[in-house]
Amino acid sequence: MSVREIVALGTASQVPTRLRNHNGYFLRWDDEGFLFDPGEGTQRQMAFATLAASALNRVCVTHFHGDHCLGLSGIIQRASLDRLPHPLYVHFPASGMQYFERLRFASIYHPAAEIVPCPIEERDELVVVADTPAYTLYAHALVHGVPTVGYRLEEKSGRRFLPEKLAAAKIHGPMVGELARQGFVERDGVRITADEVSTFRPGTVVAFVMDTRPCKGALALARDADILVMEATYTAEDQQLANEHGHSSAADAARTAREANAKKLAITHFSQRYASTEQHVRDAKAIFDDTVALHDLDHIQIPRRR
Repeated sequence: MSVREIVALGTASQVPTRLRNHNGYFLRWDDEGFLFDPGEGTQRQMAFATLAASALNRVCVTHFHGDHCLGLSGIIQRASLDRLPHPLYVHFPASGMQYFERLRFASIYHPAAEIVPCPIEERDELVVVADTPAYTLYAHALVHGVPTVGYRLEEKSGRRFLPEKLAAAKIHGPMVGELARQGFVERDGVRITADEVSTFRPGTVVAFVMDTRPCKGALALARDADILVMEATYTAEDQQLANEHGHSSAADAARTAREANAKKLAITHFSQRYASTEQHVRDAKAIFDDTVALHDLDHIQIPRRR
C-alpha cells in the first residue's frame, strides 16, 4: 500500500535555532508530494529526510513572510537542475504575485522545469485550488498581519466492498472490478448493485494552518480532519504576545482542533524564546489530548479511513 505521511522539515518560527530549521513540511500522499511553506534551508532538510526534488508535485505557500517562503527560490531552481519530469504547481496568495516572481527569478539559472503558478484569491470561504480524481485541495483566508491562506487536502470519498457480502453474492475476481467501474453486475440473471455489497468510506483529510489568530477560517480548514498541523508559536502564558502578533498559542491550536472535531493535532512553528516545547504540549493536552509537538525530521503517518 502506498505511503501517506507528513515529514517536518523545519519547525521554527521567524528565527531558526540550532535544533529547529525554518518552516517546511512535506506531505507524501500516495504517488504525489506536497511541500508546504518552504523556508530557508528546505533543500538541505529534504536531503536529511532523503526526499528528492523529483518527489514534488505541488508547493503550497501560506503567505510571504520570509520564514515561510525564502526557500522557494532554491526549490524552483532545483526542479530545473534535476529536470523535473512533471509540472510543479505552486499555490500562493494572489496578492503576493510580485513576491512569487521575485523568488522565482532571484538569481541566474537555466529554467528547465515546468513551473505552474497558481495564485489564490484570499476569500473568507473554502476555495477549490486543485481538483483531481483522487483528492481536492482547498484554501481559506486566515487572519494574520499580511494576506494568508491555510490549506485542506481532502481525499475523495468512496466505497469499501464488504468481503462477506461479495461472497454471499458470489462476486469475485474480475467481477469486483466491473462492479467498481459501473456500479452493478449481472449474476445469474440478477442485477447486484455496489450499494448492496459495500459501505460508504469518507475520505481522509489533512489540514495545514500556519500563522493566524484563531478564526473561522482555521475551523473550516480543520473540520473533521484526521490530522491538523497548526502553528503554536507561543505558550498560553504568552497569550498576549500571540494576540498582538497575529499568531496562535498552543491553547488556541488545541481549541481549534477540539471545536473542529479533528482527530489529531500536530503543533509547530515555535518561537525561538522557548528552549523546550514541554509547556506547549501541556497547554494543548489540557484542552485536546491527542496532541504532539513536531521536531525537525519527525515523520507522522496518516491513517486511512475505513
